[in-house]
Amino acid sequence: MTEQVMAAIDGSQFSEGVCDGAVWASQALDAPLTFLHVVDNHPQTAEADLTGNIGLGSQEHLLEELSSLDERRAKVAQEYGRGLLKSATERATEQGISEPASRQRNGTLVETLAELEDDIRLLVLGKRGESASHASEHLGTNLERVVRSMHRPILMVPGAFTHPQRVMIAFDGSKTTRKGVEMLAQSPLFKGVSCDVVMVGADTGDLRAQLEWALTTLRNAGHDAEGDIVVGEVEEALRSWQQDHEIDMVVMGAYGHSRIRHLLVGSTTTSVLRGATVPVLLLR
Repeated sequence: MTEQVMAAIDGSQFSEGVCDGAVWASQALDAPLTFLHVVDNHPQTAEADLTGNIGLGSQEHLLEELSSLDERRAKVAQEYGRGLLKSATERATEQGISEPASRQRNGTLVETLAELEDDIRLLVLGKRGESASHASEHLGTNLERVVRSMHRPILMVPGAFTHPQRVMIAFDGSKTTRKGVEMLAQSPLFKGVSCDVVMVGADTGDLRAQLEWALTTLRNAGHDAEGDIVVGEVEEALRSWQQDHEIDMVVMGAYGHSRIRHLLVGSTTTSVLRGATVPVLLLR
């Protein structure tokens, strides 16, 4: 099966942005687009042990009622999901996608994506799901689990999506972030987009050489590129650069050999994604 852009949608406030980001990626990559909705049907009755709580006859009756309720809930959830998929495909069609596909699966989002991973070129999903808190800095547990389990690039959309004009890559000279720079330079996703390269640490000769390599690679590919080495805490330094330079997408590698590594393999991952106000593309 051809690798595709896959967008995981639900009834959250992020789904329209996810849809628009997926359309952008699909068109830029000239890759098929598929919308995915996962119905998490984990019946409560199977896990409940009510023995001894009430009379056996009443208990049996209540278990039957609970089972019937689970079945009705599942049917409603499936129908609800089909409506979401229909709306998403219509929105994508209006934006020029000729044949967007849709899939509905039962299970958990993480397990479903693991099964479909070989078909995914880029995964697009929102900052949190519909069941999560609406606090602006709350990060969905599904997103954290997906980031840690997937081996495909992930585009996280924290709100409305607009086509990026200036992106920032958090660079530390590691193998993964060097590949990230090369991807930025050549990917049709970023054709004509200005690129900022930001390193966090002491301004040493080695880091300066790494930075110059990155800038040269981007400029040789036709990009308007600038960057610098900044001192400070990684999260705050990256956030300040993004805000000061009107960055509308952040690109980060999944692993590195410096402090930036902890952005994606430790608790700092949550902090960076939680505070994101622009889409973040996570590279694997």
